[in-house]
Amino acid sequence: MRTPGRGLVAVAAAAVLTAGCTSAVDRHIAAAHGSPVSGGTVRIATTNDLTPSLVYSGTKSSETTLTGLVYNELISYPPEGLEPRPELAEGWSVSPDGTVISLDLRRDVTFHDGRPFTSRDVAFSLRAYSDPANAGQLARVAQLIETINTDDPHRVVLTLSRPANNIFDLLAVVPIIDENSFEEWKHGKSYIGTGPFMFERWYPGSRVEFKANRGYWGGPPHIDGVDMLVTPDQKTQFSQLRSGSIDVLADSVPRDVAALDGNPAFKVVSAEEAGSMVYLGANVSTPALQDPRVREAISLAIDRHRIVSEVYLDRARATVLPWSEYSPAYDGMTDSASRNVERARELLGGSEAPRRITLSFASDSLEHRTVAQIIADNLSEIGIDVELEPTEYAAMISQLRSGSFPGLWVLGHGFSQYNPSTLVTSAFPFNAAKNSSNFSDPDYSSAVEASWNTPDPSSESARQSYWALNAELVSNAFVMEIAAPETAVITAGNLHDVTWTKRGELDLSAAYFTR
Repeated sequence: MRTPGRGLVAVAAAAVLTAGCTSAVDRHIAAAHGSPVSGGTVRIATTNDLTPSLVYSGTKSSETTLTGLVYNELISYPPEGLEPRPELAEGWSVSPDGTVISLDLRRDVTFHDGRPFTSRDVAFSLRAYSDPANAGQLARVAQLIETINTDDPHRVVLTLSRPANNIFDLLAVVPIIDENSFEEWKHGKSYIGTGPFMFERWYPGSRVEFKANRGYWGGPPHIDGVDMLVTPDQKTQFSQLRSGSIDVLADSVPRDVAALDGNPAFKVVSAEEAGSMVYLGANVSTPALQDPRVREAISLAIDRHRIVSEVYLDRARATVLPWSEYSPAYDGMTDSASRNVERARELLGGSEAPRRITLSFASDSLEHRTVAQIIADNLSEIGIDVELEPTEYAAMISQLRSGSFPGLWVLGHGFSQYNPSTLVTSAFPFNAAKNSSNFSDPDYSSAVEASWNTPDPSSESARQSYWALNAELVSNAFVMEIAAPETAVITAGNLHDVTWTKRGELDLSAAYFTR
């Protein structure tokens, strides 16, 4: 029998808890509309710890947060397009044949250790990035640079072995790093750049600390520093944001965005220009996936609209092509995400490939877990038995780089926001020279080269090459696009002016708190 006293205690405790929550919410709302203050530390929750060997690749929020805080690039792009803007380079010229790029460098820039920034730093940064061992996804573009003239410390001249219509994409992506500390970079001990924040220390498995660069050439930040906190559980991160123990949820999921969008105590900061895509990859060296008819059947069986509705709560666009809608390669006619189970069964019936396939996904991603479960359900309808394999994210990236997935996998990719040739010459899943699917085909390689060689990436001849490229991507189905989700972070309402770079890095250089 229930004890009356216990019931009264429970009711009283609930009342106190409710009052406390209401009071906390009221304080958060009041702070969001308070007066600007200088100082304070922005606390960012991230799902994955820093992996020093993957800083160049930018495959996780921990790495992109680091590069966005600590480093600058030579040029930047505006959110809405691909017209280069000055950053560490304040001016440039390109030879008529597109093989010589001369860049005039800012003279008022120093590294965090006080050393002046010169053309030699540009040369070292580009050469380091071109080394495949460093996992820079645009390494193939960087390898086109034959010579780098650094005779003038404030001017660098790049000579290419051939023209490349995405050379400015490279200059917008490569962080300018410090040669003297590069060996320590590889082990996560030192990251010295020219950016608005200075790396302090990495506590593996726990956090990474940064402090404001008061001598920043772009003007000192308003905040004192940033703590990036590793919290693998996404539900815990959401609770921490609600309670006020973190200020930024870097790896937000659609459910959390929907829950807090419009709440005056929080902000949803979206970045449509980030070019984020979720896809299903296929290792074509696996017997079950060698037949292109099987891969096409799998693509036709995926219920992309269900995934958009159930996983992304309609904050995404179903797609079969890897392009942002503003990309010159975007083709609305070809980009049909309709499901065709009957046709999928017909294609599968003509193949003798095994009907059991492993599907890997990141074990710490609620989003990718659910996508994988829906795909497994979809494929069961056409007679394919899927074995779901949750895998640690670091292992997923290792398999992505080495092309060693046991079958299918669910992951996200970027680079859709850049020139189309960048995606297909650089991104791990698409690179025609070497990709994660172990896919090689002369027609695909020819289409990639055509998209890369056209001098003007927005010309009619370039668009014709993109249509050919799209046809190759759809028919070969070694990468099956699923959705283009809205990229967003959730911040505390009293944290202002948090923005994004074109690459999808958080920009806190102008951020400030109100109290």
